[in-house]
Order: sequence, then C-alpha cells, then structure tokens
Amino acid sequence: MTAAPPEAAAFAGFIDLASARLGGKAIVANDEFFAEKENLLKPARAIFLPDEYTERGKWMDGWETRRRRTPGHDWCIVKLGLAGVVHGFDIDTAHFLGNNPAYASVEAIEAPRAATARKLAEDRGWRTVLPRSPLKPGSQNLFGSTEVVRATHLRLNIFPDGGVARFRAYGRVAAEALKPGAGPVDLAAMTNGGTVVAASDMFFGSKENLILPGRSTHMGDGWETRRRRGPGNDWIVVALAAPGRVRKLVIETTHFKGNYPDSCIVEACDAGRAAVDALNASDMKWRVLLPRKKLKPDADHTFARELKNLGAVTHVRLSIYPDGGVARMRVWGDVADASASGARARRGRAGG
Repeated sequence: MTAAPPEAAAFAGFIDLASARLGGKAIVANDEFFAEKENLLKPARAIFLPDEYTERGKWMDGWETRRRRTPGHDWCIVKLGLAGVVHGFDIDTAHFLGNNPAYASVEAIEAPRAATARKLAEDRGWRTVLPRSPLKPGSQNLFGSTEVVRATHLRLNIFPDGGVARFRAYGRVAAEALKPGAGPVDLAAMTNGGTVVAASDMFFGSKENLILPGRSTHMGDGWETRRRRGPGNDWIVVALAAPGRVRKLVIETTHFKGNYPDSCIVEACDAGRAAVDALNASDMKWRVLLPRKKLKPDADHTFARELKNLGAVTHVRLSIYPDGGVARMRVWGDVADASASGARARRGRAGG
C-alpha cells in the first residue's frame, strides 16, 4: 500500500489553486537559466533522469535559476487557475539536493486577470502570506499561510537562488456568487464554487477530481475507490455552489473500462449551511433525485427525464455500486433563492 502524501493530511479539503490543470500559469520569472518556470505547476510529481543534460547543464524537472553572483534573490509570479483564498503551500524541492534554495517566501495579490507581467512585478500591493522560511533539500516543504487573503496571483521568492520542483497553493475557490435567473449552470462545478465535502474512499483517485473543469485526460484524473471486499457501497457528497433545482445530471466514466461502477443512485438534500457531520447523520433528509441506473464503461451518461422534481437543493450524494471510478459529474440546474434554503433544511431535520 502506498502511503498518502503529506499534503493530503495537511491540506485535506483544499485544492491546489495554482495547478496547471485549473489554468494556473507561471507568467514571469527573473531567471530560469537551467530549468523553465512552467515546470512548477505540473500536476505530477517531479521525476529525475540521471543522464539527461541540455546545452546549459543538467536537465531538471522544476524551475532552476543560475548561481547568483550579485546581491538579491530570485522570484517567479504565478497566476492562479482559480482565484481563491489561500491557506497553505507546498514548496517541493524534490531532486534538488545540492542546488535547492536555502529559504523561500510567498506574497499574494488580488489583481485584474488581464494584468501584465510587468505591471504585476512593479505593483506595490503585494502582501506577505509566508515570511522567509527555511527549505529542506529534496523534500516537500509544507507551510500554512500566515495571512489568509483572497488572491489571483502569487509571487514565490527563493533566497538566494536554486531550484524548486513544484509549487502548490492550497485553498478554496472564491468564485462570483451565482444568481437566480442566470439560466442553467453546473451547480457542482469547482469553477463556480462547488466543493466535494466527503467521500467513502478515494484510494486511487482524489475526490476533488469529480468536479474539475474539462474532460478527464486519463484514468488517474477521476475519482476512484479501492475494490470493495465487504458489503455496502461507495459514495461521494458534493456541496453545490448555490441552492438550485437540478434539471440534468451528467455522469462520465471516461477511461474507466474494467473498473467502472455497475450502477449508481443520486440523492439530494436541502441542508443550508450544515456541517459535513450533519450530512452524514441519520436524521438528514436525503431524497432520491435519480433512481438506481446501470452504468457503462468509458461513457457519458446523461439523465434529465428520469430526475425527480425535488425543488431547491444544496447538496448531492452520488452512490456507486459496489465501487469503481467516475471521471466527472455535472449537476446542471437553475439557481434558486438562497433565503428559502435554510427554512427547508430546518424543517427536514425536524422530521417535517
């Protein structure tokens, strides 16, 4: 069994807002002589090729600057894929053993998405969210943010120079609030503010993958549970970006061919702002939105006429039987008036 990476526990419930999978981009660096800044945001862990060299020196899977011979330090500005509130960082120096920076710091800014690299570099509105901190070589260096702020861009500073394999910025999306009357939207989408709050298992694939934007690119880009050897089934709960009436469900088993679920059920509830433990409590009033349906391997399943009219809901629970992998789930619906949600949730918990 493979041990869970340290960031899985340290930043449980958060997503990497800087990930290239979400549109994150390293837009400018003062130096990238040995290795390109774009490597910082690759989703996969860094690799090491012992005999690989370029005309400039040893090939490294990360961002690496030349040896500094003047005062100062090196830096790279990252545009987050999704604007959000950043809670922590992973400054990964994997394979940088004699050439890692001694220290690093991180600054944040909320700027127009179209801001130029030059303007960002010269802006005086940067706020320190991680003071200068020591880095270990060849390690995942995990830090909590010292100031939790909404950001669109981050600046990674390294002292004085060297190489960083990967840079992760863990937090929560701060999307613009969905408003009633805007037409059908994907209420579960991470880009709209949907979040995965709980899952029974995610041994092979992270629960957050279920609501990532775009099509999945391979089997590891979805939510996948281990093989179930006992009774029961697996499930995952998504908090919608806004209360809404569900009009259409799309459940994709893309790339899952010998390990797709046999069938599924989707339930929903109106929980207001209930905590995760309340959602799992026996008195939570889950209602069937989509009755049990067979699933096919490597396919898109669209359900509309089969859905029950439950009115406005705040959470959906996808139950798969008995186990397996689902690439994406889309929950298309109309945004409802949020003020009515809490009253329905209170009535539901009271047994009404």
